[in-house]
Amino acid sequence: MHERIWNNCLNIIKDNVPSISFRTWFEPIVPLKLENDILTIQVPSPFFYEYLEEQYIDILRKVIKKEMGPEAKLEYNVVMQNNSYNNSKPYTVKFPAKSTKEIKNTPVSVPLDASENTIRNPFVIPGLKKLDIDPRLNPENSFDNFIEGECNRLARSAGYAVAKNPGGTAFNPLLIYGDSGLGKTHLAQAIGIEVKQLFPEKIVLYVNANKFQTQFVDAIRNNNKNDFLHFYQMIDVLIIDDVHEFAGKEKTQDTFFHIFNHLHQSGKQLILTSDKPPVELQGMESRLLSRFKWGLSADLQAPDFETRMAILKKKTYNDGIELPEEVLEYISTHISDNIRELEGALISLLAQSTLNKKEITLDLTKEMIDKLIKSTKREISIDYIQKVVCNYYNIGLEMLQSKTRKREIVQARQVAMFFSKSMTKSSLATIGSQIGGKDHATVLHACKTVNNLIETDKRFRLQVDEIEKKLKM
Repeated sequence: MHERIWNNCLNIIKDNVPSISFRTWFEPIVPLKLENDILTIQVPSPFFYEYLEEQYIDILRKVIKKEMGPEAKLEYNVVMQNNSYNNSKPYTVKFPAKSTKEIKNTPVSVPLDASENTIRNPFVIPGLKKLDIDPRLNPENSFDNFIEGECNRLARSAGYAVAKNPGGTAFNPLLIYGDSGLGKTHLAQAIGIEVKQLFPEKIVLYVNANKFQTQFVDAIRNNNKNDFLHFYQMIDVLIIDDVHEFAGKEKTQDTFFHIFNHLHQSGKQLILTSDKPPVELQGMESRLLSRFKWGLSADLQAPDFETRMAILKKKTYNDGIELPEEVLEYISTHISDNIRELEGALISLLAQSTLNKKEITLDLTKEMIDKLIKSTKREISIDYIQKVVCNYYNIGLEMLQSKTRKREIVQARQVAMFFSKSMTKSSLATIGSQIGGKDHATVLHACKTVNNLIETDKRFRLQVDEIEKKLKM
């Protein structure tokens, strides 16, 4: 009975909230019982309960009363962590009361013997004492400097919950994804900064995936793989930026898999950033992707006008500068997709005003922004290249990525690889993994084939030129 009623409620909710919000906040709920007009549902954490109460209280109240009558009530069974890791017990809070109970993070011993004086630190060679590890965080990337809006509210709320209780929430790992320039690195580092302020004794480390890969290769070359593993297994909060860069790098993925397992099982916190959600990441081992899905995947979207204005006002305030409202509005209106470009435009305007000793007016702003927009090239991705190539040859993306050996499909696939190599910074392994799951040798062969055909086949050369024009439009 209680399951049927809750399913009816979900059918209504699903039509009234965004699909990603429904998957994140309603699918994990489990209906437990129905007694005396009180429906009890289980949610995975206190933060989950708090978020439901703050964001979805109205729709929950309406659908419950619609399905059960005006006297209907809702109770939450909130999973709380006990003092031992992976040992949980629920407690019940009555709707709409607020929980004030805190979750204590369980201290976990590091994997190294306590008597060791030094470890080999891949950031500083030779070894460094454990307590001297630099978290590699930019102080400017704090929560205070991260403007909240509809575009990032879920990710920021989850990130702040993680910072207050690292390793002790349901958001482990926390994977933040979105397009370039939307603030993934800022938010990930903000969590680390907040952790260091609240828990100074915790070891926090931020590292880009490419840096991790380089360190791993060096460790293999120098026969220091065990030291490399030990270093990363002692981190309390590990932040890996651009984890999608692991695509096609099987040995690096395997090593990170073992580090991930050790940290997660020890109650440590993992924070990841990516340009795509786990379900869309290609070239990654399935066992690693499944672990990325254990926690929460939160997206960052392009900021709306109000958020863009707030970002510019915060930036000018921090720099001690006052600008006319109309200037800020013009910048916010014409640069809408990328926070990095938004801040870059403001910096360029200030620089031009200072160097040329001109007052910042709306006319000067229009002149500078118009030039900036014209000179800004479209950021070309492998996905975009595949889309343009498929449209040109009139084939489906699934066909391009399939294993078919039909001549026309193979040639389109090779053209896509050719442009991906010449127009992006992606490695051959990354290109191959995203275009049909091929290896780097296949990509290299494709590029050589296309170059040869360009030199010998005039018709083919015209096709490539036409595709290149479409990519640069």
